[in-house]
Amino acid sequence: MTDEFDVDLFVIGGGSGGVRAARIAAGYGARVSLAEEYRIGGTCVIRGCVPKKLMVYAGRFADEFEDAAGFGWSVSEPHFDWSVLKARRDAEVSRLESIYDTNLERMNVTIIPERAVIEDAHTIRLVGSGRRVRAKYILVAVGAYPVKVPVIPGGDLGITSNEVFELETLPKRILVIGGGYIAVEFASVFAHLGSRTTLLHRGDRLLRGFDDEVRDALGLAYEKRLDLRLNQTVERLERGEGGIAATLGDGSVLEVDQVLVATGRRPAVTGLGLEAVGIETNESGAIPVDAFSQTCVPSIYAVGDVTNRAALTPIAIREGHAFADTVFGGRPWAVNHELIATAVFSTPEIGTVGLTEEQARERFETIDVYKSSFRPMKATLSGSAERVLMKIIVDCATDRVLGVHIVGHDAGEIIQAVAIAVTMGATKADFDRTIAVHPTAGEELVTMRVPAVTKRPEGVG
Repeated sequence: MTDEFDVDLFVIGGGSGGVRAARIAAGYGARVSLAEEYRIGGTCVIRGCVPKKLMVYAGRFADEFEDAAGFGWSVSEPHFDWSVLKARRDAEVSRLESIYDTNLERMNVTIIPERAVIEDAHTIRLVGSGRRVRAKYILVAVGAYPVKVPVIPGGDLGITSNEVFELETLPKRILVIGGGYIAVEFASVFAHLGSRTTLLHRGDRLLRGFDDEVRDALGLAYEKRLDLRLNQTVERLERGEGGIAATLGDGSVLEVDQVLVATGRRPAVTGLGLEAVGIETNESGAIPVDAFSQTCVPSIYAVGDVTNRAALTPIAIREGHAFADTVFGGRPWAVNHELIATAVFSTPEIGTVGLTEEQARERFETIDVYKSSFRPMKATLSGSAERVLMKIIVDCATDRVLGVHIVGHDAGEIIQAVAIAVTMGATKADFDRTIAVHPTAGEELVTMRVPAVTKRPEGVG
């Protein structure tokens, strides 16, 4: 690199994707600076996946205490202390943030705690100090932010998935608005921790884009756990003596102590300076990039949620790694966004990889659908009404497994292992010849022999 540039790489954003790119690039000998105006770790570590999963664990103890009686345990009346959970959760987040800082410093990455704005293809302006940095390459990894949609009178009374981690007390009554994974996860958390929880969604099913039977299974489970209101909207929010009054689309009024709006996220491009270099965002507000994360400006790249390709932390990490290998390591490769395993940490939990039944029907001439719905072994003594759903989608022409979907305890853990097989192109015959691990719920995936149904696409005889 020449002295024309202060650094070889300037990363804007200290989330998982930006941090991975910075570390890998520095490992190749690049001079790297990283600017983050909030906290190193990004949404996932600071106010997303990690603290949320800790809250999920906390909520699930409620069921464990209840189930214990069926196995001979006498448990005194349990008591939950929100302040203890918050303190320990926040301490763990700080610990992880410190590890991120340390790992960057060990790689000689310069951390700049300021907001950074793009001025031209190679220049960054630091807003706090006014200093300018010249970089051969710029990587935008600023992620996304939660939005309150639709805009309604009194909407400022609601909080988002950012502010929910700052609550000092557990709300006795909470309204969660939304039907995506953030909404269903937090609704489950608050219901299990003891809040009287209402989950309201304008659609007729939760989790748009997931397999319909998975969506139905979650809906049935939630109807038993909380106040689920589908095909419903909120028209306005008003502060009153008894809390927040939410007027719904049918004219009814719901009084709660807190309103969590989880209706979507948008790429955080505002004020980034993209217009200065001629980068126009697409219809979703994201930065358009090619397979190698390069924008229309050759020196500027973008990874993670700001590109809206697949808003998942592991994807941002892989995109950041691929960028660094490609640009600084001389090892070009691109992330495959076609086959991605994911989990929803609702209760019951969801794990999925590959095509839904609906997607497979559209793309393949004939498919077999194998499925099993059963009461897990633990529930036979606990008396719980919990059920597990497992579903395998198979292409009849090749016998290749197109998708696997699980609803039930540890679905996320199970799907991670299953995703390896599906990614490798496993066939149903491969599943069938795999010896079952007994007694487990997971053995159902290798013991389903007869399709529940064989489906052809619309119009095919």
